[in-house]
Amino acid sequence: MRLHRPLLLACGLLALTACGGKDEAAAPPPPEVGVVEVKPQTVPLTRDLVGRLSPYRSADVRARVPGVLLRRVYEEGSDVREGQLLFEIDPAPLQASLGVAQGQLAQAEATYANARSSAERARQLAPQKFVSQNDLDNAVAIERSAGAAVEAARASVRNAQIDLGYAKVTAPIAGRAGKQRVTEGALVGQGEATLLTTVDQLDPLYANFSINSTELAQLRAATNVSLVGTGKATVQVVLPGDRTHDQDGTLDFSDTTVDPATGAVSMRALVPNPGSVLFPGSFVTLKVNMGELHEVFLVPQEAVLRDANGAFARVIGADGNVERKNLATGGVRENQWIVTSGLSAGDKVIVSGVQKVKEGAPATAKPWQPTAADASAPGKAPAPAPAQAPAGDDQKAKAEAQAEPAKSGPAE
Repeated sequence: MRLHRPLLLACGLLALTACGGKDEAAAPPPPEVGVVEVKPQTVPLTRDLVGRLSPYRSADVRARVPGVLLRRVYEEGSDVREGQLLFEIDPAPLQASLGVAQGQLAQAEATYANARSSAERARQLAPQKFVSQNDLDNAVAIERSAGAAVEAARASVRNAQIDLGYAKVTAPIAGRAGKQRVTEGALVGQGEATLLTTVDQLDPLYANFSINSTELAQLRAATNVSLVGTGKATVQVVLPGDRTHDQDGTLDFSDTTVDPATGAVSMRALVPNPGSVLFPGSFVTLKVNMGELHEVFLVPQEAVLRDANGAFARVIGADGNVERKNLATGGVRENQWIVTSGLSAGDKVIVSGVQKVKEGAPATAKPWQPTAADASAPGKAPAPAPAQAPAGDDQKAKAEAQAEPAKSGPAE
């Protein structure tokens, strides 16, 4: 037994040495990953905001004189011209009022003629002392009062003529007339100006929206952001079904104060609306191009990961090992994250195979190619599909892989 013990120890050491050599030979190579080399770019600064459309001009058509509504002249929901007749109010009482005013004017003019003759006679007799100075003064005063009464009567006539003109209700602006609010035969304008209908100008339209004041202040303070002023910022209207309106609008108003109720700054864009495709009062999504972002990086969405510490990406360093870089993102553009900080020019960001690498371990980089799902996104071309081996070859490879462990045995 003592003679066999050294022999057994030698055999055991030899077996361990052989197994260690096989483990070293079977060490897997560094994983192969797809990377993109990022470069600083200048991209548009866009924000997706919710807005509401409103008419460019909206005018209430009201009855400005009392009377009975006789008829509606226009067709509801049709486009009307400025000054086009819309309603007619019974003019008979107004014509009578005009007649009374004209009669009062004639009476005032007759009184003024008599007073002027008396005053003129007194002026002629005063130098010969045939009338006293007091009588002259009274005659002149009566003449002046009669002249003032004539002017008042003329004003009453003009007022009655205006009221008679209001019996024909016309469109104050050009646009689309709404539905009739009062039916024929109703008494309108009695004590208040009765609303008859509304005319809205639909081309162009206003798009009203707001942006958070804190975000706006951060954008203005950022060194890599250049904002455009009112009249230059463009606005796209996104319709239901992700359809985009044919013509872009322009920002034409930005409030100078913050709404204390919402903490936002009100803004407004002017959107062309030929053919009245857009409807006022509807809520829409607005893509507002507020300026440009400088020195930022576009990274595929698959490369940006998140954990409790925030967004990060894994890159291959100069030594070939995997590193983690924390990122600050500023929105999405064409299925790519806009990275505002955390990366440097020339960084090789891992896009595919992220789950196979470990930080600090080596990895083999190859240019990343988008998959078929990525290629369906706007601005991306489909990647060629890899050639597939025949089914028979796959089965043969699987059989060889299963038989491989059986071939390896203890070293003899």
